Amino acid sequence: MPRKKTNYRIGTSGWQYGDWKGVFYPAKLKPTDWIRFYSKKFSTVEVNATFYRKIKSETFKKWYLITPRDFLFSIKISREITHFKRLKIEKSLIGDFLRRLTPLKEKLGVILIQLPPSLKFDSYLLSDFCEMLSKKHKYAIEVRNRTFLNDNFLNILKKHNIAFCIADTAGRHPYYEAITADFIYIRLHGSKSLYTSQYTTKELKMWTSKIEKWNLTTYIYFDNDYKGYAVKNALKLEKLLAQP
Repeated sequence: MPRKKTNYRIGTSGWQYGDWKGVFYPAKLKPTDWIRFYSKKFSTVEVNATFYRKIKSETFKKWYLITPRDFLFSIKISREITHFKRLKIEKSLIGDFLRRLTPLKEKLGVILIQLPPSLKFDSYLLSDFCEMLSKKHKYAIEVRNRTFLNDNFLNILKKHNIAFCIADTAGRHPYYEAITADFIYIRLHGSKSLYTSQYTTKELKMWTSKIEKWNLTTYIYFDNDYKGYAVKNALKLEKLLAQP
């Protein structure tokens, strides 16, 4: 019996890593050309720079123009929203953030909302925040406080079709699996050491089985960037999922 074909997007969390030169990027390739090279190998990337600073519209437009037609950028929401104001915001702040992403057009993938470890679950705060989100986009929420692991939180996500981000953080933060939307969002930071451990073939086969079992459109981003482990693991997982 043939295996079910799952719709998936595999990439890495960021692409601008100097130690990928000579490992993934050709040694003589200019950093300004890295995204063009990267997008020929992968179908998506997760952008972390938007968490730290405002990216110019011209930059988003350039990325749109130089990447393949079906390439997708998933974008991490600003830390001003999640870490500084801790979700206690005016709707206009989210609106301003989303407007800056307009040049990406149909290449805008999922918007990742990563919450700080010190933020505890508050159903009223989270519900109010989710109501502010434009329904035109896909969202995933990555939590790092155990108080969020409850049915109330998961039901709020289901109501708004927001994906619970399944995140492997080498035990630093609570690990949990839940399906709360019509798509799945996975972040793999490393199983043994945060950002610096390479996933084994056995571990990647385990993820392959999970992804095939869930059988939903799935976005997977490797964040173990050390020594190019992320690209190596992403390419390997792509190969495993493509097998008949």
